Amino acid sequence: MKYISEAKLKHLEALSNDKKVISALAIDQRGSLRKMIAADAEEGADIQSLVEQFKVAVSEELTPFASSILLDPEYGIPAAEHRDSNAGLLLSYEKTGYDADEPGRFPDLIDDQSAKRIKEEGGNAVKFLLYYDPDEGDEVNDRKKAFVERIGAECEAEDIPFFLEIVTYDAKLNDEKSKEYAKLKPQKVLDSVKLFSEDRYNVDVLKLEVPVNMKYVEGFDDGEVLYTQDEAKAYFKQQSEATDLPFIFLSAGVSTQLFQDTLRFAKEAGSEFNGVLCGRATWKDSIPEFAQKGDEAARAWLEETGKANIQSLNDVLEETAVPWTDRIGTK
Repeated sequence: MKYISEAKLKHLEALSNDKKVISALAIDQRGSLRKMIAADAEEGADIQSLVEQFKVAVSEELTPFASSILLDPEYGIPAAEHRDSNAGLLLSYEKTGYDADEPGRFPDLIDDQSAKRIKEEGGNAVKFLLYYDPDEGDEVNDRKKAFVERIGAECEAEDIPFFLEIVTYDAKLNDEKSKEYAKLKPQKVLDSVKLFSEDRYNVDVLKLEVPVNMKYVEGFDDGEVLYTQDEAKAYFKQQSEATDLPFIFLSAGVSTQLFQDTLRFAKEAGSEFNGVLCGRATWKDSIPEFAQKGDEAARAWLEETGKANIQSLNDVLEETAVPWTDRIGTK
């Protein structure tokens, strides 16, 4: 079991529902969101302002139905100020994306941010995204391990929870959606979970991919099966047992229905996950409405379909997620 301070515990409670399950909305996308909005915006439009405005709309319309929201300090501060008063706040610490010209997918931090500043901006947690291949060489992975150690130490000093998001890849492959990577993914996810659960990293909550590509699982497949349901369930169970830390699932941009079906599958497998940070699956189809028709049209979509998406996800979490109090206690 992980033991944390009373201050960190209060922050985690602010991010959770009354069942101590994290039902968080994620909209910390930056580069990809700029591109999607710019694709349909009028020529010469102020894209910075449009992205901020879109995030405000999502925050105002959907945080009444979420336990918390994940935003970024670069575009998301206005949205943070317009969230529901009962919704907690996570803020991203990393810059968006990575330098594709340099091997290793190295992370970088937002220049004018720190754990202290995130706390001063009202954040209840620091979120950091790490691209990680456990089979890459030490010259790459030792740098990444030290990077995470520094952030963990910062969060300990500021007494604010550290949410580490791990997205795995293979340095020799370019397509994480391919069949070739689907064969490698389970072990890479499990190895990464075990590593960053070690005390030296001071992680409080892991934000994780599901351990298999569900599109290659029997019954969920698009015509090609790599895993039987029993094999896939075994990986979900191993992932849950690989860490003593609370962990939540990310939606990774899959459809709302597939994400919810995956959560039910994880529950059947015996995964004791503690919630979700769900982004594009909830709100992505409102982007064309916003870019082509404006704020009012986007809000109409969010009020109807976006709200239905997040409420149905909450219903699934009621059936599937377990409280993080099973994995964490106070010092």
